[in-house]
Amino acid sequence: MKYWWVNQNQTLKYEITGGYMWSPKTKANGDRNRFYDYMTEVEVGDVVFSFADTKISFIGIAAGKAYSSSKPNEFDDNDSWSNDGWLTPVEFYELQSPIRPKSHIQAIRSYLPNKYSPLQDNGNGNQGVYLTEVPAELAEALSNLLGSQVQDTIKRHTAEEFSHIEIDSVDVKAVKEIRLRKDIEETEKLRLVKSRNGQGLYKDRVKEIELGCRVTGLSDIKYLIASHIKPWTKSNDFEKLDGNNGLLLSPHVDKLFDNGYISFENDGRMIVSPALNIDTLRLWNIDEHSDVGDFNDEQRYYLQYHRDNILKR
Repeated sequence: MKYWWVNQNQTLKYEITGGYMWSPKTKANGDRNRFYDYMTEVEVGDVVFSFADTKISFIGIAAGKAYSSSKPNEFDDNDSWSNDGWLTPVEFYELQSPIRPKSHIQAIRSYLPNKYSPLQDNGNGNQGVYLTEVPAELAEALSNLLGSQVQDTIKRHTAEEFSHIEIDSVDVKAVKEIRLRKDIEETEKLRLVKSRNGQGLYKDRVKEIELGCRVTGLSDIKYLIASHIKPWTKSNDFEKLDGNNGLLLSPHVDKLFDNGYISFENDGRMIVSPALNIDTLRLWNIDEHSDVGDFNDEQRYYLQYHRDNILKR
């Protein structure tokens, strides 16, 4: 989990109520801007300190990765920003006791980064900064000043998210064990549980490797499932979130793959289990001799597990 600082003086009311951060992709002259590039590095579950009117009054939790988006209509009165930008979904929570960083500059000055700092040495905000990464030491110092509010916000967010996740009955015990763990943060627990249903960070990582369903050719992500190759219940924490341990599959293909009725050779040839009625493939218009293309080395590692342990022989 990373921490971020966003300056929202001009956009606070729109971004807080809209649940997002937005920035242009480049400066008006077309040059790159590191504070805009940072938008693409935010991961689901990251924490955002919202700074406006000299105060940190909101804490945000990133709800998705950045995607291309035109300038929001409510920003139309700002002609200095280009129309092509990044939008990152964020859920913001208002703090009961905001802090004014300048009033605590003596306590946090030594933790300010030499480059891309959100604050000047005197405690004033740095002009030109939109989004910047907060080093761990500075994040801890700010969290200490805010008391329990940061952790309370993270717990509140994860509790709300957990309440919306549908978990198969066979996974209830595993999910409970994750939620009771003390060795990982709340946002990491949420990432692990969401990965069970092919949601959140895990699905984003699979999308970086897979372009669509290799079997049906469907590429519309709305209709695809991010399916673990090595089952979630058998994976360690790293494997649960590893994009290489996943395929984007159409729902009916996912059903066959998840239950061991089909698998794949490393070179992409489909393997059909003798336990599957071949008519099922024909009715679903799936060629039993399908070749879905080569897999990378990391995917091959997981496919070996699937062939050895999941495929019905």
